[in-house]
Amino acid sequence: MKRENHGSCDRLLDRLLRPASRPWQFVSLAVLLGVCVSTSLRENWGSDNAFVVKAAQTLLDGGSPYEDKRFLYLPSAVLMAVPEALLPTTVLRWSLPVAMSGLLGTGWLAALRMFSVPLRSRFAVVGFPVLALAYKPYVNLVLIGNWTAISAAALPVALLLAHRRRWGAAGLVVGLAIACKPMLVPVGLLFVMARRWRGLAAAVLVPLGLSLAGALLMPNPSLFVTKTLPFLLQGQDAYALPWDASPIAVLPRLGVPEPVAVLVAFAGAGAGLWAAWTRWRRTGEETDGGELRLVETACMVMLAAFLVSRPSFDHYLLVVLPLLLASAVRPGSIPRSPWFWLALAPQVALIPWPSELARKRRAFKDCATLCGLAILLARRALRSGRVTLEPVTTAGSPPRTEPECAATPAESASRTAF
Repeated sequence: MKRENHGSCDRLLDRLLRPASRPWQFVSLAVLLGVCVSTSLRENWGSDNAFVVKAAQTLLDGGSPYEDKRFLYLPSAVLMAVPEALLPTTVLRWSLPVAMSGLLGTGWLAALRMFSVPLRSRFAVVGFPVLALAYKPYVNLVLIGNWTAISAAALPVALLLAHRRRWGAAGLVVGLAIACKPMLVPVGLLFVMARRWRGLAAAVLVPLGLSLAGALLMPNPSLFVTKTLPFLLQGQDAYALPWDASPIAVLPRLGVPEPVAVLVAFAGAGAGLWAAWTRWRRTGEETDGGELRLVETACMVMLAAFLVSRPSFDHYLLVVLPLLLASAVRPGSIPRSPWFWLALAPQVALIPWPSELARKRRAFKDCATLCGLAILLARRALRSGRVTLEPVTTAGSPPRTEPECAATPAESASRTAF
């Protein structure tokens, strides 16, 4: 018998989707501004962004940005960073955290619109500051000013455009994000699966054209191939290793031979890509406009890439997390499973973890969250279809059950909780 799912999840969502009061809106804004101000006052603010600004300044001084082995972006990123290099340090100190929060907020709003969540709802207004306070990588990303924030904004915006059948514009957004930081390169597989060649062309040609322009303006652009790429493909060095959450880096630190770790990571990535392809092909069960299918496929592709990326830092998950959280309004989405929240537990602030998992060993917790989310999303994508039986009534007879005519796909949310 098909069981209606009108439990605590539905009641909670009903409350969260109601309009937020004006005081709650002010409190949420105060929380976000507080995060920005507190990070601006810290000494190590903008540590990652400093490499990009230094590269742009080197270009303005007539040198090659790739003399610095820690500048790992495309030549196009140098052009994007020139405006920052022209700003005084004081201006950057106060504007960079606001820009990082603004980019993450843009991704959150686009993810909400993807699932038609009202932007003035409690879910929208309160959810984002709760993410900022509870999810430690958020503060970390705002503090260091890493350009991952651009990808975190671009992916939800691109998926929203794709859902509205504007694949060319979606490809343009992805291409501009890749020009800044090549994190969204795996999303090209989504355009291939959807057979949207115009969007794929935009995603490829935009960063390619901007990179060629940047290479023509700098001396020794070949250093990107001869120096930067080998350094990146080797997983960088001991500087990044303590924070690298990729299984390729974490498993050897736990005593697993490196060849085995590489094999495990690539096997997981391969399974993730297969899950993404399976999820994209499964269209018969969709009860909405296909938003959940589009989001879960894109997130699965990105998580599969993070499994083999070297390095793979904790804040990388902010590219997919807003989309997954916003999908909670759809039955069957993984945020409705308690396992989803358990996977995020290692990243929650104020949880007293053992000192062995702090500082240079926090990558163990980051890897656990990454692998947990990848497994949960792959499990949902690869799950086999189940059927349930509904009561069938015929004239002049009592209700009875007839499997051959009443079998319908079951929603996976029947066994999960918000």
